Amino acid sequence: MSAMKTMISAALCLVSAIGSAQTYTCYTTTPDGAWRQSRVKAQGKAASTPVLRAGADGREFLAWGTCFNELDLDAISMLTEGERQKIMHDLFAPDGDLRFTRGRLTMNANDYSRAWYSCDTVPGDFSLEHFNIEHDKKNVIRLIKMAQEQQPALTFWVSPWSPPAWMKVNQDYPVLSSRWNNQPKERDAFLFGDNAATDPDEMKLQGERGNKFPRRLATQNYFIQDPRYLQAYADMFCRFIDLYAEENIPIDMVMYQNEAYSYTPYPGCAWTADGTIRFNRDYLAPTLAKKHPDVKLYIGTFNTNRGDYVDKIVSGLADKVQGVGFQWEGRENLDFMREKFPQLHLIQSESECGNGSMDWNAGEHTFFLLNEYIGRGCDEYYIWNFILPDNGRSPWDWRQNALIQVDSKAKTFRYTPEYYAVKHFSRFVEPGSRMVAFLPFDDAAGTQGIVFLRPDGKHVVIAGNRSDSRKEMTVKVGKRFLNLDLAPHSMNTLVEK
Repeated sequence: MSAMKTMISAALCLVSAIGSAQTYTCYTTTPDGAWRQSRVKAQGKAASTPVLRAGADGREFLAWGTCFNELDLDAISMLTEGERQKIMHDLFAPDGDLRFTRGRLTMNANDYSRAWYSCDTVPGDFSLEHFNIEHDKKNVIRLIKMAQEQQPALTFWVSPWSPPAWMKVNQDYPVLSSRWNNQPKERDAFLFGDNAATDPDEMKLQGERGNKFPRRLATQNYFIQDPRYLQAYADMFCRFIDLYAEENIPIDMVMYQNEAYSYTPYPGCAWTADGTIRFNRDYLAPTLAKKHPDVKLYIGTFNTNRGDYVDKIVSGLADKVQGVGFQWEGRENLDFMREKFPQLHLIQSESECGNGSMDWNAGEHTFFLLNEYIGRGCDEYYIWNFILPDNGRSPWDWRQNALIQVDSKAKTFRYTPEYYAVKHFSRFVEPGSRMVAFLPFDDAAGTQGIVFLRPDGKHVVIAGNRSDSRKEMTVKVGKRFLNLDLAPHSMNTLVEK
């Protein structure tokens, strides 16, 4: 049995042995097993033309993070205290598996809250006399405190999914009506302004969503464009930051809206390009500068591949913001954004949520996304839900994936393939590491890869093979070569000793 394990380990991440060389520890995950460990050596000769060549310098990576949602709290609350402690240690502790140091928050409810709620439900409360976070204190802040026990240095950023309903033209929290909310169907006509029928399948997360997303852009802002409303909303961000600071939860970054281009049956808000620029430039930026000059303003989260639209917004705000957040189809903008706006930080603001399968294919896709976003210029990466029960169903009938899946009947849990996809990156690529080589996903070969240089001078090589056959890959690090033989459907991380 021992000999068989040795043979399996060697086959998973094989490096030809030619002479003495620098040693790496290789960690491999396949559908048959997770985090198998072996030793490999860099060689003096390349077995094939190197597809990755590690440079001496590169883009600095800043942070790994995740989002804090009510349904995550409900899932972890199904487990014992000891199990909760283990999970939070693995996710957040400096010596844990994933080592998250950043968190994303929502102001008001998001689609993975239990139901809609708002921090201010009183129409016309422009002075914010009734603004509060009492709901959060009883719910998501409890989850944040559990994480802070493991990582006291956690920092956070915030974006709303929807403003309070009284600040919107449709006077409700969604964008579109559905059987999962109470918005009258006739208000759907607000979206395009021509009474054209909306597409009930546009928000489905199955397969491709077409060449352009969204296929049609909203013709009006769902947020009321009265200056009183715009200023009160900017003030809300600052009040939220103040109240969370009283709970010892530091917020150091703000984005005005989650996915302004998802026309949702759950909490959402459609904005035009002009409305986005107006609010951020004339209200949110100056209000933050006055009340919280230490808080950064980023623009996003962009989930559209309409590059001209994104370009217009970022160009109109480039002197007001310090970074840009991308998710979903927004990834297609990364190359031209990095080239046109080199002074701005680019971040991946929410990893794709999948469809509740929590299977190997979902893990491979997340591994692909990690490689693509970071390789194309993002210096922060955020997971969406880190723990959900069963198939991750939301109150709006969405089914989504998580890093950890809880069986609500058996009260047990398992780490999904997506957990290991993240671990292959965040376990060894610490903040301050520099991305020094990048191989985009090769459709023909099914391979991809990336190389980091850590602050301690050690290299981390991450390579994936999504094909059904073994693949050779050579990586040049310094004057030596890693000649890799990647197992089918494998995620691999090599850490220089």
